[in-house]
Amino acid sequence: MNESFSFRPMRRFKQQLPHQECLDILEKGSSGVLACLGDGGYPYAVPLSYVWDGEKLWFHCARSGHKLDAVRACDKVSFCVVDADDVVPDEYTTYFRSVIVFGRVREITDDAEKRESIIKLAEKYNPAASADYRDKFIDAEWAPLCMLCLTPEHITGKEARELMVKRKERR
Repeated sequence: MNESFSFRPMRRFKQQLPHQECLDILEKGSSGVLACLGDGGYPYAVPLSYVWDGEKLWFHCARSGHKLDAVRACDKVSFCVVDADDVVPDEYTTYFRSVIVFGRVREITDDAEKRESIIKLAEKYNPAASADYRDKFIDAEWAPLCMLCLTPEHITGKEARELMVKRKERR
């Protein structure tokens, strides 16, 4: 990371989520949107399933395609998870809660690390499956499988004022 760079503070800092709440949202979320620098300098944002292991985010993808080309060309990405998105028509607003992770992503090339990371993902989405059942699926998809790891450099979250007030009232 460029040592002279610092992430900008949130403009509406009173709506900023506490760090632990951001981590909790990452833990319980089921999908998010990975944003990277795509072809021709255009942003490329793609929805993905993921797993958060308390330190890093893990994604799977094919061994070729726009996403993989983009992260190979520039490893700086952001990943957004939306926890709440309740439309309130009478107020012309949404009661939202979301987290954005900024960091660097890398392709996993070590087979042991790749296997460990796909198991984390499989266990998240089918925790009741036996290891044999899970391993059969992983083995069948192993050849075309690519795994990516996002190491966070900055995590921030924000919520609508209305949700912030409700959260403070619960305390």
